[in-house]
Amino acid sequence: MVSEGAAVSGTRTAPERAEVALASLMATPPTPDRLRRLLEQALVFAGASFAGVYTPGDDTAQLCLAESAGLPRTLYGLRDCYPATGAFPVAETHRTGRPRWLGPAELAACPDARRTPSPDFSLAVLPLGPAGGGCLLAVGEHPGGFGTDDRACLELITRAVAVPAPPAAGDTGELPEDAFSLAMDTGRVEVGEAILRLFGIGRDSFDGRVETLLGRAVPEDLPALMSVVEADHMSIGDRELEFRILQPGGRPRWLRLRGRLQPGGEGRPARLVGTVADASALRSGVTDVARVQRLAAALATAGTVKDVGQAVVAALRGPLQADRIALAELENDRLVVTVLDPPEPEAWPEVWRSEWRTEWPDAPVRAMPTLGAALREGRARIWPAGSPLEPALAEVGPGGLAVLPLPAGGRMAGACLIGWDRPHEFAPDERALLTACAGLTGQALLRAHAFDAEHELVGMLQRTLLPRRLPRLPGAVAVARYLPTTAGLEVGGDWYDVIPLADNHVALVIGDVQGHNAGAATLMGQMRTALRAYAAEGHPPDVVVAHANRLLLDMETDLFATCAYVDVDMEQGTAWCVRAGHVQPVLRHPDGTAEIVQAEGGPPLGVLDQADFPMTPLRLQPGTVLALTTDGLVESPGTDLDAGMDRLARELAAADPAHLGLVADALLTGAHRGDDVALLLMRYDGMAVRPLRESWTVWRVPEAVRHARRFTRRTLRSWGVSPDTLDTALLVVSELVTNALVHTGGPVRLDMSLVNHRLRLAVADSSPRSPVKPASIGWEATGGRGILLVEAVSEAWGTVPVSGGKQVWADLVPDG
Repeated sequence: MVSEGAAVSGTRTAPERAEVALASLMATPPTPDRLRRLLEQALVFAGASFAGVYTPGDDTAQLCLAESAGLPRTLYGLRDCYPATGAFPVAETHRTGRPRWLGPAELAACPDARRTPSPDFSLAVLPLGPAGGGCLLAVGEHPGGFGTDDRACLELITRAVAVPAPPAAGDTGELPEDAFSLAMDTGRVEVGEAILRLFGIGRDSFDGRVETLLGRAVPEDLPALMSVVEADHMSIGDRELEFRILQPGGRPRWLRLRGRLQPGGEGRPARLVGTVADASALRSGVTDVARVQRLAAALATAGTVKDVGQAVVAALRGPLQADRIALAELENDRLVVTVLDPPEPEAWPEVWRSEWRTEWPDAPVRAMPTLGAALREGRARIWPAGSPLEPALAEVGPGGLAVLPLPAGGRMAGACLIGWDRPHEFAPDERALLTACAGLTGQALLRAHAFDAEHELVGMLQRTLLPRRLPRLPGAVAVARYLPTTAGLEVGGDWYDVIPLADNHVALVIGDVQGHNAGAATLMGQMRTALRAYAAEGHPPDVVVAHANRLLLDMETDLFATCAYVDVDMEQGTAWCVRAGHVQPVLRHPDGTAEIVQAEGGPPLGVLDQADFPMTPLRLQPGTVLALTTDGLVESPGTDLDAGMDRLARELAAADPAHLGLVADALLTGAHRGDDVALLLMRYDGMAVRPLRESWTVWRVPEAVRHARRFTRRTLRSWGVSPDTLDTALLVVSELVTNALVHTGGPVRLDMSLVNHRLRLAVADSSPRSPVKPASIGWEATGGRGILLVEAVSEAWGTVPVSGGKQVWADLVPDG
């Protein structure tokens, strides 16, 4: 059953309800915050996101914002002041006295518009009386702009708005009981009788000094108070403060100050005017629609759906003294819950608890038909204690339940449920508060949902540019972590890679492209691919990095990149490190000590044409951990690079290298998220079985093939290879060496290795052209059978680029 107040409100149109609310406000004695309270009615009854009053100031050539309510004006590109002779609608309405109703197309054509409006952006500008008296400006985000009822409500509010002129010099008219007026130059303050009673000071004993009042405040609250009463830069919207005063023999009392700075003029000081009230009384009744302003400010900075939920909980649950609150998005016929507060499943009805699978449960709307009806009607519904509701709703609020549909973009974005365990009385102002909060939350939820979707798209793009998984390494374990920046939605330029190379070598690479945008991400992908290609060709580390530098210069981009490249020999436990403007690697030795490697470094890639990239040798004992990172982990606005590197070394020394993934997670704990962070860790364990290797330089002499066969026979006999495998190996060596000598020029090298009972024979030459297996050979052909023979007798064969040439290899599996 709907409460009486809700039923009555349902029979009236929005203009009629607005007229009642405005009449109630105007019947009360004037207060400094009356104008703001009038503007808040535009949020409640006209569905505005922002409402403000522009009036001529001391300089009549300027129209200045005198008061505002709703979301921050900066979200819509609105200014504090406009030239009275300008072309913006505020100035035109002020001069002509004619109202303006503008949609996105008209606003886009405004010469003074600072921001391209969204598709649902609309503006209403209404004159305050005759031409020259200022105007009221309202911003809406509903499709189609302000409707007929919305326009009628705004016209009512415009007629009710009365902007008082600043007091003349020496004007000491009697203040309302709860009001004060503070002269900013002298600190003299005029206060009403109610304020003196709150502070426990008699009128006869009050000396008129603001310091006398401040002396009653709790010391911990003084800095916040002083920032208000001594700040001549106080801006519109920053005028509410709660603080405590000491009471003789009792608990501290909470008071709330609301103030507004009135600029000074000729012979008149700037004054801070406002009210002071008992905050505990306001908390219990929650009759102040000004909480809309608080929620609006919180939602303006809420980036994600989860942020919106937390802002709503903070703004409503405590002030309303509610026992539980839920915020959920509406997707088809299901409510995807963003926040359940309290978060414990047992605090919620069974239908919610049974759907509790993760932090983000969902519940079917069809299980709660009353909720479905409220969503279809699209207006706030309130059920007092004892209302006959389905269990899924009744148990949310046995003492009272409020359901707020969240409108946004012409549809219902979701719902907010607020429940009380003890009987709760719903005051009229509280209903207005809930209605206004619903509209603001719906718009914020829609924006946050788009933000989350875009953020997920950015993250997916970033993940596709990085390795999906790291390869298994012989004698080592590697893990990597990447954290995108939380400051914005742009793709970062940090990357890492682990590249297996020939002869049990591994290249560890980490880098950072300047900037956070699509260009940086594209360049990052190109640099990662280029370094992988240069490394696979078999170049030494300094040549790999030099080639990458040359490539980046040839791309003629304005961006540069830093890079650290480490080539690790897994068999020998040695490594060569090359740095190009990147932060130093860190080594954690088996004894638990950590060392920041003082590796020589060259300039960043893409800066200098003729640049040297020196190599620094590293020695790795089994159990050594090598850490490579980007500057996002070790440098932040509050921490310089050296201090960040020292911290990384200490944390790495204290970690247990047995669980490398946990080590990486621990190192990222507390990382500053203003920049991307990439981290690459490798623990070197050493190879249990080292391969047997031998090499032979083939000289271009008539007996070259016979010499290669003799070297092969001696080596394989010493390795204990069986005679049958030895004969096959001699055939393969003869064909590969002959092919290299006949079809290429330059040096030829024969490499042999025996790893885990697998024999590899490889011949390297200086020609990049791979041998071609003939499709068919006639009986009369005198060549072309060599590769066919190698393929026939080998387990596998292939070719890889090596240092400008190639290496042709064949694998044999010896018997027994």
